[in-house]
Amino acid sequence: MSLPQPVPPSWKDLGKSSNDLLGKDYHFNGTSLEVKTSTPSNVTFKVEGNRDSKSSHVTGNLEGKYSDKGHGLTITQAWTTHNALRTQIELENQIAKGLKLETTTNFHLEKNTKSVLLGAAYKQPGLHSRAVLDVFKGPTFTADAVVGRDGFLFGAEASYNVTEGRVSKYSAAGGFSAPEYAVTLHCLSNFSTFAASYYHRVSPDVEAGAKAVYDTNATSPSVALEVGTKAYLDSAAFIKAKINNAGILAVGYTQALRPGVKASFGLALDTQRLNDAGPSGPAHKVGAQFVFEA
Repeated sequence: MSLPQPVPPSWKDLGKSSNDLLGKDYHFNGTSLEVKTSTPSNVTFKVEGNRDSKSSHVTGNLEGKYSDKGHGLTITQAWTTHNALRTQIELENQIAKGLKLETTTNFHLEKNTKSVLLGAAYKQPGLHSRAVLDVFKGPTFTADAVVGRDGFLFGAEASYNVTEGRVSKYSAAGGFSAPEYAVTLHCLSNFSTFAASYYHRVSPDVEAGAKAVYDTNATSPSVALEVGTKAYLDSAAFIKAKINNAGILAVGYTQALRPGVKASFGLALDTQRLNDAGPSGPAHKVGAQFVFEA
């Protein structure tokens, strides 16, 4: 008798381990501050601010979230300094077990643009499917599904433009996921872009991963390769490093200063232009992030 199958990741989370290893915790594009607070009435607030080191522009985001776990209801309201409003309402496991319904509205007051997304997700052992209707863009209906068995994962995504009556986008992916490693292959953008990634937890303190992307529509098609690693120095600190075939070396360091306070620092070096201006110059970047949570 086969073992019970876990719920596979969603389509957007295929290859997440590798993407997180290579994409998160590298704060070298400026200085950012994030403050998170929560109340006894299940309301959480998050304030984010970022100063871009290149343009010196300061942007911010204020988000409030209310959760009623007993009724599976979550309401999120966000407001940015670009005068954009986002409201998301989620209802989970109420109509049927494993079914989640959500509505997301976005209003950009300065640009006078708006969008409304109606979505549904259904999760069961061995299956994770989603569907989203973009009401004002098209309208466009997008659906994806991932099936998994014994660690093997297969997924597909397709978008259908209702007004034009045609499939506007399709993609597929496959891979294998185990507790210590994962391998994923994506065929994206109507099978014009191909991506392969792997993730390996070498030991409890060391992780490694790589990703290769080949875009057939690029001006000069070539494979973009990126490799990286993460090492835990102790229970409160870790360091990450990655390099790509363009010679960009990035390093990130994160330290938990005390419970609820975390600092992260990042540095990006163009190894082909090391003799150019210093860390604040055009060839290199530095940055930092500070997170306070209560």
